[in-house]
Order: sequence, then C-alpha cells, then structure tokens
Amino acid sequence: MATRKRTVPQLTRARTPAATPSTGAPATDAEARTRELERRNAKLNRILEVAKALGSIRDLDQLLNRVLTEAKEVVEADRLSLFIADRERGELWTKIAQGLGSQEIRIPMGVGIAGVVAQTRQPLLIPDAYADPRFNRAVDLRTGYRTRNILTVPMLNTQNEITGVIQALNKTEERDFTAEDQELLMALGGQAAVSVENALLQQDIERLFEGFIRASVYAIEARDPTTSGHSERVAVLTVGIAEQLDHVDKGPYAAVRLGTQQVKELRYAALLHDFGKVGVREHVLVKSNKLYPQEYELLRQRFALVRRAQETEHWKRKAQLLMSDEIDAARAQIAALDEQLVRELGELDGFLEFIAACNRPTVLEQGGFERLSEIARRTWADLGGEVKPLLLPEEVKNLSIPRGSLNHDERREIESHVTHTFRFLCNIPWTRELRRVPEIAYAHHEKLDGKGYPRQLTNEQIPVQSKMMTIADIYDALTASDRPYKRAVPHQKALDILKDEEKRGQVDGSLLDLFIATEVHKRLANPPV
Repeated sequence: MATRKRTVPQLTRARTPAATPSTGAPATDAEARTRELERRNAKLNRILEVAKALGSIRDLDQLLNRVLTEAKEVVEADRLSLFIADRERGELWTKIAQGLGSQEIRIPMGVGIAGVVAQTRQPLLIPDAYADPRFNRAVDLRTGYRTRNILTVPMLNTQNEITGVIQALNKTEERDFTAEDQELLMALGGQAAVSVENALLQQDIERLFEGFIRASVYAIEARDPTTSGHSERVAVLTVGIAEQLDHVDKGPYAAVRLGTQQVKELRYAALLHDFGKVGVREHVLVKSNKLYPQEYELLRQRFALVRRAQETEHWKRKAQLLMSDEIDAARAQIAALDEQLVRELGELDGFLEFIAACNRPTVLEQGGFERLSEIARRTWADLGGEVKPLLLPEEVKNLSIPRGSLNHDERREIESHVTHTFRFLCNIPWTRELRRVPEIAYAHHEKLDGKGYPRQLTNEQIPVQSKMMTIADIYDALTASDRPYKRAVPHQKALDILKDEEKRGQVDGSLLDLFIATEVHKRLANPPV
C-alpha cells in the first residue's frame, strides 16, 4: 500500500516530453523549441504578407479593419482598438473599436492608456487592467465587458512620429500577453503606420481634388447664376441611374456593373460636364430673350421717337388748319386728323406689343414671320430727314428665331462649350481610375441617331455613362425652376418629352425606363452628402 502511495504517475507524466504530432513519441526540448520557432516564423511571415496587402489598400476604413483583423490573429487577443493620431489637435480618434459600435471616439494625448502610449511613444503591457489607475473602468461598466489585460503599442512612421495606437484587450484562453506579442504587434504597427499615413494622404488629396471640383462648378455657376445647382443635380441623377444598374438582370445592360471608382469617375464627369461654358461669352451664355436688353431698349426708343414724330407732325398740321380762314372746314379736317393719329399710334403700339411677344423665347406664332416682314417694310424719317426701316434686318433675323432665344451663330457658340469642356478636362492629370472623365463629359450632348453635337456620334460610339448623363441633363433642364427664359416643366411632362426623344431614337430607352421605374428623380429631394 505504501509502495503504491510513493508511485506518482501524474508527476512522471508531467516530466515526460509531450508526444510529437507525427509519431506519438515524446517530444524533446529541441523539438519543442523548433515548433515554437516555426510558430513565430509563421506569425512573422503573416506580418510580411499583411504588409504587402496593406500597401495596396487606400480606403482608410477598409485599411483599419484589415489591420485590426490581422493584429487580433497575430497576438491572439479578444478585442482590438485602433486610434489615429491627430497631431494638430493633440488627440487620438477612432471609429474602429471592437465592442463599442461605430461611433467616433476622441481622447486627448496623455490621457488614459492609449493617450499615454501616444504621448510617450512607448508600448505598455498591463497584466491586470483594474490594478492600473490609468485604466478607464467606465467603458467596461457601459458595455458589460470585463477587461483583464491590455497590450498597447504606438504606431510610428518612418520619421518616428506617432501615427496611431493599437490596443489589444484580453489574451485568449485566459493567458497573458507576452513580450513576444508586444514585439510582433510593434512590427505590425510600424507597417500599418506607413499604410495609414498613405491612406490619410490619399484622403487629403481626394478632399483637395473634391474642393477643386466644387470650386470649378462654382466658377461655372457664378458666370450664369440662372443655372445654379444644375451640375450638382445632374451628378445626383446620373449617379442614381448608375447605381440602379446593379439591380438590372435583363436587357442590354444586364451585365453592366459600375464599380466604386467608375461611379466616382462618372460623378466627376457629371459635375464638370458644363465647365466649358467659361469659354462662352457671358452675354451669349445668359441671353434670356431673342434680343439683348440693349438691343430691345434701342428698338423701344426708336418706336418712342417715331411716336413723338407722329404726334409732332399731327400738331403742326392742326396748327396750320386752325390758322386758316375757313374755320368750319378746318374743324372737320382736325377731327379726321385726330382719328388718324389714334389709328397710327394704336398701330404703332400694336407693332411694339407684337415685337415684345416675339422677343420672348417661345415658339413664334403662325403668321409671325409675315407680320415681322410687314413691320420691317415700314419706314420713318429721323431728325435729319433720312428715311430708315422701322425694324433693322438683324432685329428681324433674331426676332424670327422659331424656338428659344439663340440665333444660329449664338447656338453654335453655346454648343462649343462641350469642346471647351473636353479640352479643359484633358489638361488634368487624371489617375488611371478617373482617366475617362473627359471622354464621358465630351459625349453628353450626343444623340443615338447621330444628330447630337459636337461629333455626331452614333449609339455604338457613345459611352453608356454619357447616355445616363444625357437623360439626367435633359430632365433637369426641363424641370429646373430657376431659368428666367422658360417655365419649369412638371415631372410627368418632362418624362413625356424624354419618351418622345426615345421614340425619335435620340435617348436610350432601356436607361430611360430604368430612370422612370426606379424614380431616380426623387433623389433630388434628398441628395446624398
């Protein structure tokens, strides 16, 4: 019985090396160290692979999520948080704190464990969180989580500046973080710091470029305030059509899908599609009637002068009659003169009213051309006695414009804005993802039947993105309420006009059906930020 008590199999087993997985034989210390080295090398190789992957990620949120996912595996932690340093404000901020949702958190540098690490740029390994006075227990109380141990390391860039902080909570399986974990997390943090700085720089560049785009749009609209907001609305509608393509499973666009960068490319093209209007003379750009204001004012003054001349001639003739000896005959002639003056002035006023109606950018009424020609044949004598036409040939030409306010030369000048836009956009060194911006914007006034401008492209030659923009551009031009030269067209009437253009083979029917069916126009009520 005593012998049995002195035999302790459990202790003997504890001293026996663990069996190797392959043979079941006890493992030597060398084999254990080999396995440990292999494990460590595997983690280091993983960090190297992660470093390669991080170098290709430019989206900051995607990058931070990838860093946390990998860091969690490398140090075998339960939860991770990653804070970005705002060196100008002396703060750390994050949207990536596992277990705390997606709300942004900001803490001053020097405050709390993460703040101390950011300030000192030295790692902290805390085996017992609740024993450290710097630990904020309020987070645990709010979330119901129990923090046991903490590993926090700084993310330092190549200039040894603080870029951020990675904080790991609770080593898995109730274990403690080790010096090796700290070393590995520091290595990963160094790689992540470079990638984060690149991503932040990318964000700054994108914000800078976005500001340039918005400044360009502002410059366009400052020249023509009547179209204020047009470029932004066209961008909202165009992107809206593009995003609906993801749900199309039949028809000619069933296989067409635009990625995130392609949608951004399309949005920039839509925002800048009218930039070439900076090359159009301002008085042509903002022309709201068929005659320019100064031209109409000269015409009106001419009619006033003719009216005054008629009245003057009338009173001269009346005075001559009153001085005659035959007063009874004079009275009858004077009455006839008065009636004649009323008729002549009424006719003159009628001419001016008709000209004012013709001057508006509406469709010229039937018989309007003939009446303008009749008025142009009337003459008057100026103060020097020179006989001149009541309407000048150039006035007749412009007042005879059948639709709109622009004559042929002015319309050609307005249409030239598309070419100006293309030339301007071609001077911008676009990235590979955005290189088609000039081409897309260049084709937004082309028609499927080849009757658009400026190149008369046909259906197969027009990019699908441009076809979307064409629909958005026409719809907004019809429904905009800020044009002084026309009334806004109701939504349904605008759709009817677009459908009519589809029947004539000018706009894409499949895209128009998508625009209508998905009610893309409602995005204008709540445009995306």
